[in-house]
Amino acid sequence: MGAMQQPNDGEDVMLDHANGWAAYENAQQFLQVDGWFPDDIEGLTAYTCRYVGTNAEFRVVCHINVELQQIYVYVIFGELVPEDRRSAVAELITRANYGLRIGNFEMDFRDGEIRYKASLDFEDVNLTHPLMKNLFYPAVQTADRYQPILIRVAFAGADPQQVIGEVEGRPVGGLEDDSSS
Repeated sequence: MGAMQQPNDGEDVMLDHANGWAAYENAQQFLQVDGWFPDDIEGLTAYTCRYVGTNAEFRVVCHINVELQQIYVYVIFGELVPEDRRSAVAELITRANYGLRIGNFEMDFRDGEIRYKASLDFEDVNLTHPLMKNLFYPAVQTADRYQPILIRVAFAGADPQQVIGEVEGRPVGGLEDDSSS
C-alpha cells in the first residue's frame, strides 16, 4: 500500500480543478462587465443577480460546478404556482420544452417554484465571455417571453394548449392539428 497523502490547505483541490476555478472567476467577471451586479452565494461556487425583462423581473442564479466543469444558469420566477394549478402549469412547460433548443423550464411540485435552466459543460475549455453571453441571454429572454402565459395559466385559469401558440407563433395543437383533412 502506498503512503496516504495529507491535505495541504486545498492546493490539490485547486490544482485538480483549475479550469473550474478559472470559470468561477470568469463568470464573476462576465456578470460584472455586463452589469448584472452579482452577489456571492455563501457556501457555493455560485452567484445571484437580478434581470429585469420586458414582462417581469427575475432572480438569476449562476452556479459553477468546479469539479465537473459545468455551469448552470437558473432564471427563477418570482411567483409560486398555487397547488391546484401545478398540473396545468406542468402541461404548459412540457409543451414549451418540446420546442426549445437551449435550456428548459422546470417546476418544483413541492412549492410551485418555476425556473428556466440553461447549462453548459466546459470540460477542458476556457469559459469565455462569448460562451457565457450565449448561455445567459437566451435563458433570461426565454423566461421573459413565456412569463405572461405562465402567469395566465397559474393564476387566471388559462388553458395551456390554447396559450402556447401565443408565444410560439404556431397554430394551437402544433403539427398534429391538421383541420384540412
